Amino acid sequence: MRMRPTLSWTPAEGLPPGTTDLKPVVDALSAGGVLVLSGAGISTESGIPDYRGEGGSLSRHTPMTYQDFTAGAQARRRYWARSHLGWRTFGRARPNAGHRAVAAFGRHGLLSGVITQNVDGLHQAAGSEDVVELHGNLGRVVCLSCGAFSPRSELARRLEEANAGFAPVAAGINPDGDADLTDEQVGDFRVVPCTVCGGILKPDVVFFGETVPPQRVEHCRRLVREAASLLVLGSSLTVMSGLRFVRQAAQDGKPVLIVNRDPTRGDRHALTRVALSLGTALTTVADRLDIPLDGQVAARARR
Repeated sequence: MRMRPTLSWTPAEGLPPGTTDLKPVVDALSAGGVLVLSGAGISTESGIPDYRGEGGSLSRHTPMTYQDFTAGAQARRRYWARSHLGWRTFGRARPNAGHRAVAAFGRHGLLSGVITQNVDGLHQAAGSEDVVELHGNLGRVVCLSCGAFSPRSELARRLEEANAGFAPVAAGINPDGDADLTDEQVGDFRVVPCTVCGGILKPDVVFFGETVPPQRVEHCRRLVREAASLLVLGSSLTVMSGLRFVRQAAQDGKPVLIVNRDPTRGDRHALTRVALSLGTALTTVADRLDIPLDGQVAARARR
């Protein structure tokens, strides 16, 4: 029997409740050397839902696993039909105030790095540099046979041509860009092969049930070792791919600060958990540090 990946957890009793006090976050950033670890919660204000928050997609949707994707053509047809429709919305998402604040902190030399569990590319679109995409990027496609990479935009064009008129109404869009469609809506959607070798195409993301490349994990561990503190933004830390870095930082005696509306699996290791929305919290922190976001620069110059 195939084991399903860990998709949920039960909050431990006895942990302190979340706070609205942002001073520890302001103090950590003022000291510099902060490593950011972001999750789906930072992108909700860009129109991309998270997995586990209020109304999160896991309440109605089980993400595709690597095992299911590689097991059969029907699973891949269902995935690509749903992902192709979702990409029309997902690909139009733009950075929000939270992404812009992280980029501003980086420009002002307060960060030692950014690790994101997200596959949306919004940190880079906001101006953050040297972002480690722990789970890959939905904007790239890889062939499982020859390893060739190609842009998602190119695949979207080919799928449009192969499936003229495909425009079902989805029940929702998920953090992995997957739209909620029934099997009837998927119908006989046509999947296209790799243009180099004819092999199976997969988005360049780490599916549930798939492992993060070891060299990427080690790079992140080195970033944790070199950081002065770890700031978690919008992640429930349910899966080990992110939680392990929180545990590492705590074991090294480095402050862990979490900004997430709901309890997380890493709360026991944290100095504080700020229970505010990311846009509100990070905009407030930037203001206290007198760091303008991109959209605020011109307005301040006119004052």
